Amino acid sequence: MMFPLSITKEEVMQRELGHYKGKIVVAADERSIEQAMAEINQSEIVGFDTEAKPTFQKGQVRNVSLIQVATEDKVFLIRILQTGITDSLHEFFQNEKITKVGIGLTDDFNLLNNLRKFRPTGFLDLNNKFEELGAGSIGARNLAAMVLDIRISKSAQTSNWEAQTLTEKQLRYAATDAWICLEIYKKIAFWGYL
Repeated sequence: MMFPLSITKEEVMQRELGHYKGKIVVAADERSIEQAMAEINQSEIVGFDTEAKPTFQKGQVRNVSLIQVATEDKVFLIRILQTGITDSLHEFFQNEKITKVGIGLTDDFNLLNNLRKFRPTGFLDLNNKFEELGAGSIGARNLAAMVLDIRISKSAQTSNWEAQTLTEKQLRYAATDAWICLEIYKKIAFWGYL
């Protein structure tokens, strides 16, 4: 193995803080989402994640307000609050020619399905892959530390993803979550674990 199969909280905290440093494109209306999807659809493999405004009361419904897609040279942050799941996004979710790599995707699928029904096709959940490899520690933070040797901040996780304007901290956080999925995939593919 080129990476440890488990990691402690202390070992994660010893890693240097890392985040996505490249170009971030925010798409918040139908026109910009169409432009983003035209670029994304040229990729064979992308990192994928979603963000939803947190709920703090039992019974409250969480709605996805942001979809993050990392390509080789940029991360697209698609704000679906106003548009919902557009036709091009819906097609992307079901496109078997594009591998969409994420971490813990079941919750993402359930929340997205509440907005518009789809059949997830072409997705690869790194949690499942690492469980197959015998890993005992999974999740975005642990996998980033185990494979990429960085610690990612989760401090913006419970922020308001429905805010009119996202902060720089939110943009970096959201982009990092999709970017690490793509980077972890590339590393384990290079090492022959796919």
